[in-house]
Amino acid sequence: MSQNHYQVLGVSATASVQEIKLAYKRLAIQFHPDKHGGSTQFEEQFKAVSAAYHVLGDPARRASYDHQLRAAALRADEARRQQQYRAQGQHVYGVPMPPAEPLRTRRPAGSTERHYQTISKRRTKFTRRDYLLTAGLAALLLLFIVSVKVTMDHVTAVSNYENGLQAYAGKKWSTAHGFFSEALQFKPHYKEALQRRAEIEQLIYGNYKAARSDYQVALAEDNAPRDAAVLLYRLGQCQAALAQKDSAQRSLTQALALDSTLSGAWLARGELRLFELLQFDGAITDLSAGLRLRSAAGKAPSLKYLTYRGLAHYKLRDFGAARADYREVLLQNPKNGQVHFLLGRLAQQEGNAPAACEFFRRAIQLGYLYAGEALQQNCP
Repeated sequence: MSQNHYQVLGVSATASVQEIKLAYKRLAIQFHPDKHGGSTQFEEQFKAVSAAYHVLGDPARRASYDHQLRAAALRADEARRQQQYRAQGQHVYGVPMPPAEPLRTRRPAGSTERHYQTISKRRTKFTRRDYLLTAGLAALLLLFIVSVKVTMDHVTAVSNYENGLQAYAGKKWSTAHGFFSEALQFKPHYKEALQRRAEIEQLIYGNYKAARSDYQVALAEDNAPRDAAVLLYRLGQCQAALAQKDSAQRSLTQALALDSTLSGAWLARGELRLFELLQFDGAITDLSAGLRLRSAAGKAPSLKYLTYRGLAHYKLRDFGAARADYREVLLQNPKNGQVHFLLGRLAQQEGNAPAACEFFRRAIQLGYLYAGEALQQNCP
């Protein structure tokens, strides 16, 4: 039997690199051909030692060689086990025994049984019960699919709405609008998302048509009276901006019927009645109610709506009440050029031309340029 490389070097398979190197040096000196007069025998031994060290001296080649040795050992063991094994139905000298006679449990098959017979085809018949079961399973499967879709759409819509609220609170209007629109893609009648998107369209972008559409869809859903009142109030504002004055008045009136404490709806309807419907008595009533509710809620008086109420009093020629509203505005904002101009018009109506001209001049000084024409016409 030929020796492996470990045996050639005279080391064990677990020898270290240093041991292999020392063994190689010792044997290379021992079998070098120059020491033996060029003997062929020693030359072959020297080559074997060199080849063994070439393999074992390199870690990668040694690992591959060890793997080959283990595989060869496994094959040898398997061959040895197969050589030692002998089946029970075999003679000692390896001659197979004849097969045993089959056991017969019935008479041999006749000729008709030894050939394929044509089997008549039977048409499958479904009963009413089978159809009902199939329809029931299909309905259950469809219901399961629909319920999963509805649930996933709801979860996605709520997630987008919550992200939109965060952007809304941070005044990131475009981002918030995008999230609310995404929520409505999955849940088209999501009233909270409709209301928030409409508020951005109305108050930030000035897109009153889009805002009106969202408010109307949100109102079609089931809303609490307070929520419905706010939606009607916002809808009325959009309708007023779109010159739909009758629709705007109906919406604002419905809002106040649902919630009479909604100061914004009172003020919005008062403004509509003053400028569009020319209902000055109604405007004064609405503006007074809205201002009173703001004051009761601890809010600062609205100079804009105080001015509007003064204008409504002026239209009804109640100059004292108009002057009182204008004076209250000037107490809060003395540099309001528009109110100085309105006081000039009031003085003009009362026949006090010097006071009117003085108010017109102050209005121009405060930057209200519309007073210039009145000054030229009435104050030479």
